[in-house]
Amino acid sequence: MTHSQLWAPWRSEYVTADKTERPPGCFICRYLTEASDATNFVVRRSDQTVVLLNLYPYNNGHLLIAPKAHKATLSELNDAELLEIQHQLVLMTESLQAVIKPEGFNIGVNLGHVAGAGLPGHIHWHIVPRWNGDANFMSVCAETRVIVQSLTELYKLLTEHLRTVGQL
Repeated sequence: MTHSQLWAPWRSEYVTADKTERPPGCFICRYLTEASDATNFVVRRSDQTVVLLNLYPYNNGHLLIAPKAHKATLSELNDAELLEIQHQLVLMTESLQAVIKPEGFNIGVNLGHVAGAGLPGHIHWHIVPRWNGDANFMSVCAETRVIVQSLTELYKLLTEHLRTVGQL
């Protein structure tokens, strides 16, 4: 059996960044205490949850949905948090559909560091919009991920849409 490798060079900025320059603690909890939602790309706050853009997206429109409470596992979440997370998943997939028109979505949660959780102490769901052919030759041959929209532009589109539908 030959050894296979999966390359993700678009993540190199995150992986190689000087960890001592990162503020300590949980970035989700930190963003919840700050008033600069546009700077932090916090798209929406609700009673139990927060929605934010992933600063190191796997694809255009990659969002994170998390409970406001710093909890690590599914069993720690109460019924209100679980229900509101599901409502946010519906709202945000519909919002992404309206503003960037993906052809599908990957939605998931990584539980624990070995499962890929980059922030294992604060559970969060990923919504990754998908398009036919988005794993194209650039990813396969050039080891390059093409993100077609800036986070600032996407933030503006999503927040404008959420205001229009009465969700902000």
